[in-house]
Amino acid sequence: MFRLLPGSLKTIGRATGVDFVVDAALVSRVHCRLTVSEANELLLEDLGSTNGTFLNGHKVSKANLSDGDKLTVGRVEFVVNAESNDKRAGSPKTTWSV
Repeated sequence: MFRLLPGSLKTIGRATGVDFVVDAALVSRVHCRLTVSEANELLLEDLGSTNGTFLNGHKVSKANLSDGDKLTVGRVEFVVNAESNDKRAGSPKTTWSV
């Protein structure tokens, strides 16, 4: 599991230079990217992977993610979790984890 805060960007793939290494069949070296926008939306982008990136069983090139969504890379499935935070000054409304 990894957490994403507004403005952050994480890559998923097999290569050692990505943020989250998935050493599994059907995963490209740099497979996809997760970005949290300044509006605190979690965005998914396939980075030209050979076998595609799937959201809730559908192949996507770009998509907005929601709490409970299932992201599949190769044969590995990740579940998106949106955790509401206290409304403290300066803290994001939601913390995303995958």
